[in-house]
Amino acid sequence: MSKILTSPAFAFSAAIALRAALFSYGLYQDSTSPVKYTDIDYFVFTDAARFTAWGRSPYERETYRYTPLLAWLLIPTAWPGWFSFGKILFAAADVLAGFLIYQILRSEEGMARERAVMFANIWLLNPMVATISTRGSSEGLLGVMVVALLWAVTKRRVVLAGVLLGLAVHFKIYPFIYGVSILWSLEDKKGKGKAVSGDGIPSVFQTASNFFNANRVALLLASLATFMILNYNMYNIYGWPFVQNNFLHHATRLDHRHNFSPYNTLLYLNSSPSGSSSLKLESLAFLPQLLLSAVAIPLSLAKKDLPSTMLAQTFAFVTFNKVCTSQYFLWYMVFLPFYLSDSSFLRRPALGITAIALWVGGQALWLQQGYNLEFLGRSTFVPGLWLSSILFFLVNIWLLGIFVTDISYQSRLKADYRGAQRLKKHN
Repeated sequence: MSKILTSPAFAFSAAIALRAALFSYGLYQDSTSPVKYTDIDYFVFTDAARFTAWGRSPYERETYRYTPLLAWLLIPTAWPGWFSFGKILFAAADVLAGFLIYQILRSEEGMARERAVMFANIWLLNPMVATISTRGSSEGLLGVMVVALLWAVTKRRVVLAGVLLGLAVHFKIYPFIYGVSILWSLEDKKGKGKAVSGDGIPSVFQTASNFFNANRVALLLASLATFMILNYNMYNIYGWPFVQNNFLHHATRLDHRHNFSPYNTLLYLNSSPSGSSSLKLESLAFLPQLLLSAVAIPLSLAKKDLPSTMLAQTFAFVTFNKVCTSQYFLWYMVFLPFYLSDSSFLRRPALGITAIALWVGGQALWLQQGYNLEFLGRSTFVPGLWLSSILFFLVNIWLLGIFVTDISYQSRLKADYRGAQRLKKHN
């Protein structure tokens, strides 16, 4: 029985069945309940797709803040009887991401089939992941792009990795942080001689030459070319609204609804012209966010464990982002299967249970305050909503510290293991 439960066929069949059940339930709830299962963003996507099908701009739909590629993919939703096509597409992308996770765990992490299935199920059978995609959120598409990027890097298909990186950044800005960690990890395996100056210090030219090896140059050129070609063509078709909505909007957005960030209350106050302040602290949120996710974490950890580093980067980016919604949690959940196998959360079950309880409890406390505010009309901004946001933020900071410590510790264990194996061969 245990062999059946840990077989790939069972895992993927169960993942598809879970999504099919939630999709069917969603159709029922939408038709019978005033509270809709379908995410409001899905109506934005399908409206934009309908404009596109009519030969018009998707940006004629207010609040459409995404690449036109998404509207193009969802054009079938404008056909009679095909409204739910996008949900099926997003759910299929979820399952494909799970398949790629399984492949990486088997080929690169060297896991046995049963163990690889068990960790891939963290994504495949995660009810939160399945619910978000079947409600009509497009995060599944981004998930499969990011895992495909990691797969391409592990297989040293650098040009393909560059194309996927450029596509992912065009689709959603944040994957640019992975460019730093991937570049840093693409070090030549074989040592190269270093040209030195007269005082024994490597020359500037040789240092630059050693850094910009063939793989790093190929990744840079492929990613930049893909990103620029996509943007150039979209700008030619849709003009400035594409630039404003796909890129610039995210620097000035003031979304405060469903926002777990500690900047929530500040965003709410500044969303009103009469309540805006000349000192907008939330506008500085990107400083610690980028320092951690795009500089400190990748440069210190990427050469040790790239998949786990990408988890830590994404977790830091989401935690410090001025807008933090439930969909963003999927950005880092997709990397959990690569990290958890050697994590202290599994080595010390009490720590793992405590972490889950605090992470879920922090969200529940915030959601309780948010429900009172948005459904019951009670003003809970201060102190309730703000304090619950601070608490959830502190829980995430604690978790990030564990991730970073674990990645460093795991790399030392792997190095010691490889050293022991070499000693056995010599003896």
